[in-house]
Amino acid sequence: MARFLALILALATLAAWPHGARADQKLEHSLPPPDMNGMAMAQQAYRIGPLDKLDISVFQVPELTGAVEVDAAGLISLPLIGQVTAGGKTTNELSQLIAQKLSAKYLQDPQVTVVVKEALSQKITVEGAVLQPGVYPIEGRTTLMQAIAMARGADPQRANEKKVVVFRTVNGQRMAAGFSLVDIRTGKTDDPQIYGNDIIVIDASNARGFFHDIIASMPLLAIFRPF
Repeated sequence: MARFLALILALATLAAWPHGARADQKLEHSLPPPDMNGMAMAQQAYRIGPLDKLDISVFQVPELTGAVEVDAAGLISLPLIGQVTAGGKTTNELSQLIAQKLSAKYLQDPQVTVVVKEALSQKITVEGAVLQPGVYPIEGRTTLMQAIAMARGADPQRANEKKVVVFRTVNGQRMAAGFSLVDIRTGKTDDPQIYGNDIIVIDASNARGFFHDIIASMPLLAIFRPF
């Protein structure tokens, strides 16, 4: 359902693409990186995964403060309490679990903070006219072309590669920017960096007909502006 709603929203934006835009018109405006507030909000909802690197801090107990890496089984090892299951938990949930284990035997009302320092299991959504739409993990620096390749590339029968939209939260607002894969391949524009929680949609030649009623009922969204 979440993917379906994201696709509807994205297609509504595509429907608002300026009519009469020339093929050489500048459509490669870049989105800035996610803002700190947006990243903090995303991190609160983010589910820790294998190989993620965490910073764990216990207030006024430096011996229990430091960086740890989640192993392939989703476990971390901490002083005093040993192995703890981190995989699948949010940072708040893991903080509460560690505090509970510490307070059971060692500390009174410990204040535990968990921060994802490096999220190797961050995820992006790739939708629209790609061969295998879905949610994909990204590791390290990932570009738009690499993200689309994860979805097995653009559908050669349906994709309009001059209309690709990236959705991102910037300064607390949902924003969109358009890109042309054709221009990226020919070196006319740079291949933009993609971040965790981005949604990428490639325009499909038949999208407007299929989603016509839904798009008509939604307000038109201006490209490159908050919505």
